[in-house]
Amino acid sequence: FFFFKQKTAYEMLRSLVGSEMCIRDRDMPKQIITLQIGQCGNQVGLEFWKSLCREHGINNEGALDKYITDKEDNKDVFFSQGNDGRYTPRAVLIDLEPRVINTIQESAFSGLYNPSNMYISKEGTGAGNNWVQGYAQCEQNYEEIIKIIDREADQLENLEGFIMIHSISGGTGSGLGSYLLEKLKDRFPKKLIQTYSIFPNLDPQDVVVQPYNNLLTLKRLTLNADSVVVLDNKALSKFAADKLNIPNPGIVQTNQLTGTILCDSTHPLRSVSYTHLR
Repeated sequence: FFFFKQKTAYEMLRSLVGSEMCIRDRDMPKQIITLQIGQCGNQVGLEFWKSLCREHGINNEGALDKYITDKEDNKDVFFSQGNDGRYTPRAVLIDLEPRVINTIQESAFSGLYNPSNMYISKEGTGAGNNWVQGYAQCEQNYEEIIKIIDREADQLENLEGFIMIHSISGGTGSGLGSYLLEKLKDRFPKKLIQTYSIFPNLDPQDVVVQPYNNLLTLKRLTLNADSVVVLDNKALSKFAADKLNIPNPGIVQTNQLTGTILCDSTHPLRSVSYTHLR
């Protein structure tokens, strides 16, 4: 489900595609920075990069697999290529507690990421599933976070915009994500901001403040995001069970499914065919 704010779908697609000259200019693909916010954002983000790597033939160290012969794809949309030929995700990983990012650093894909693009709050206590805590901590640590984003943006010649992956129910994804959305819109007014927002189940919640987190985040998404892709946790679990025949799908399975959805939805941006968007 796509939700467009401030720009019509036509205007969004036109902006993503650019002029006819840009479509035909294969030497200057659009470049996007991915922001992974909180526990959910970083877990889904890891699955997203796994899917991208499989599709482009990039191994978990950032090198092209030997069997890759077709290089006619736009890896540069989401990856930065170093002088050694390795591809690094153009991603900024942000969290207020260290557990998930530490897990990524200890995984088989630890060599894929740029470690200087990871931000963990010095307090390391998280936001306690509280929107206000996440919002306030981002306000306090904003200069450190935006310094990482600015450094990544300054290296690019053709920055198109940002993709944010987050949950609207947790404290970090909702609160920190909301503050960062407001600041990005103000700092990069001509750049597109698209979010992949994971919406929680509507069943009775363990976290009593979750409805407030949802409502406060929805307002910021409405005001500051150009496009919101809604990913419903309950619908994802039902799809995994009914269509993929996975008994009792858990968070691992739904995160893998979500990462695949993200990868597939960005395919037109990474294709050089004239029949696809660029």
